[in-house]
Amino acid sequence: MKRLTLPLRDEDIKDLKAGESVLLTGTMITGRDAAHKRLFELAEKGEKLPVDIEGETIYYVGPAPAKPGYAVGPAGPTSSYRMDKYAPKLLDMGLKGMVGKGRRNDEVKAAIVRNNAVYFAAIGGAAALIAKSIKKTEPICYEDLGTESVRRYYVEDFPCVVAIDSKGNDVYS
Repeated sequence: MKRLTLPLRDEDIKDLKAGESVLLTGTMITGRDAAHKRLFELAEKGEKLPVDIEGETIYYVGPAPAKPGYAVGPAGPTSSYRMDKYAPKLLDMGLKGMVGKGRRNDEVKAAIVRNNAVYFAAIGGAAALIAKSIKKTEPICYEDLGTESVRRYYVEDFPCVVAIDSKGNDVYS
């Protein structure tokens, strides 16, 4: 099991191999479909995004409300294909990593390779376990989206698998 510190650096990404288990520690941002659509639309207009995505890893999640003593409630990954139409643009703008579940399309894979990025798969059905690795959360933007707003998470030993490495190797293929 490899341990990585977020934000990711190019030298961290280049040696990752599809299928490798990793634990992530550091900060990541969150966002799902509606947040991605808004970010994408701003980017398409050439407007400044409300969050600096340069070097960031984004977790596709919409957690349940937090229980006492936890930063978030159960926080399992959402299906990544729903972000596929937005991901290439965000990767081209500097996004370095994505965390979700399931396959990605060919355009996303090409953007991962083109930008020396990585796609991690988190374990579906393990939302309560994943929530234990999320130690702190703070709002960034789009609060009107509720739990699907863009937030910053501080995570410790967040478990995932390299699903698509920077060379385009894909565990789903």
